[in-house]
Amino acid sequence: MDKHILTLDKGTSCTAWNHCGLRLAAGLNDGTLSIYDSADAASSVFNCTSRVKVQEGSILKVVWVPPEFGDAIACIGACGTLSLWEEVAEDTEGNQWKLRKSFERNTSQVLDAQFGGCHTSLKLVAAFADGQVKIYELLDMLDLEKWQLQAEFQNVVDVVSKFGNASCLSASISWNPLKSEVQQAVFVLGFSSNMPSLNSPKVWEYDQDHQRWLPVAELSMPEDKSDEEVYAVAWAPNIGRPYELIAVATQKGIGLWHIGLNPDADGRLSVNQVSMLHGHDGQVWQMEWDMSGMTLATTGTDGVVRLWQANLNGVWHEQAVLAPAS
Repeated sequence: MDKHILTLDKGTSCTAWNHCGLRLAAGLNDGTLSIYDSADAASSVFNCTSRVKVQEGSILKVVWVPPEFGDAIACIGACGTLSLWEEVAEDTEGNQWKLRKSFERNTSQVLDAQFGGCHTSLKLVAAFADGQVKIYELLDMLDLEKWQLQAEFQNVVDVVSKFGNASCLSASISWNPLKSEVQQAVFVLGFSSNMPSLNSPKVWEYDQDHQRWLPVAELSMPEDKSDEEVYAVAWAPNIGRPYELIAVATQKGIGLWHIGLNPDADGRLSVNQVSMLHGHDGQVWQMEWDMSGMTLATTGTDGVVRLWQANLNGVWHEQAVLAPAS
């Protein structure tokens, strides 16, 4: 029997789970951030425990900070803002959400932002509607107010050239989820824009020796680079595969890519598209891997969640379909 676990506030525009603490954050159209917690340790029923007004306009996206850095959430606003809020304990009023950082305004809208790095370093990647990418680094692990701009570039292989007049409708960022302290920070980014050079997903890795970010792989077939807009990307956890696995959603379907682990003489990683998944009626705008990196959940404009897995021969297929009751 289906079990009702929570009721979201009217006007909820986005949500994000904190899987470590089993908490849900929800952004509302009126600029309110709502937090839902389970009633007790043994309960699967969630209640709203906090509501805080974080901006005047609608919240487009909420993103939890990795749990080792505290209970904090980044909010992307429809007005172009990117702000960071932290839950702190007050002696008289209990836990309260406080503004820790308002990142400087760009001339265009923030489309996506994601935290990554490793356990001893925290970075924030933000993608903007003009095609710009900004990377911020936390200077003090114990103080979420202290960030610095580490890099700014565009999502193109030719990192020297600048491509102007870009108009991006959406962007999707996904960090490599299980990087050890000895490995470099790396993420994948794709755009849906009027400029093909920005759209195809690029894997960006931090070159510690030269203190810069470099594109080490491009996930696009040569015949698709001229017109393929990217709606979502998702990097799978790797618990022993001899390659990385990344899902890319475009108008053609969901492409699954194998990324080599060892760079060539030019620092580039090998790429191979191993499958193209079809089944959704419309665009796919959200994808999530399970903790093992074996199951991919996807959803989009058709309102249906589809689960995908590979069989023993490595052939990917639809495992289950979750559709609303009405």
